[in-house]
Amino acid sequence: MKTLPKERRFETFSYLPPLSDAQISRQIQYMIDQGYIPAVEFNETSDPEVYYWTMWKLPLFNAKSVQEVLSEVQACRSEYSNCYVRVVGFDNIKQCQAVGFIVHKPSASRY
Repeated sequence: MKTLPKERRFETFSYLPPLSDAQISRQIQYMIDQGYIPAVEFNETSDPEVYYWTMWKLPLFNAKSVQEVLSEVQACRSEYSNCYVRVVGFDNIKQCQAVGFIVHKPSASRY
């Protein structure tokens, strides 16, 4: 049995290789299908002691397609290429974040 190498882990899917655009699309489609409200957030650090991220615009309350969310992800990536970017899904019944995953890591990230 071998121990995993020491490296920084992030939220959901952190033990997998980076998601492709097609995989990100499928996860966003799942969020929309579940009725979660998608939002895009960014932060300069991935330090686990930082509990808040800056929200990119407002949550996408009326998002009905994956492309709407991906357009905002791309805009955020372009504007804040030096930041981590994640997509989160809010459950409006339970009033909490139900899912979240990183969609962009800065190229000079400190793993």
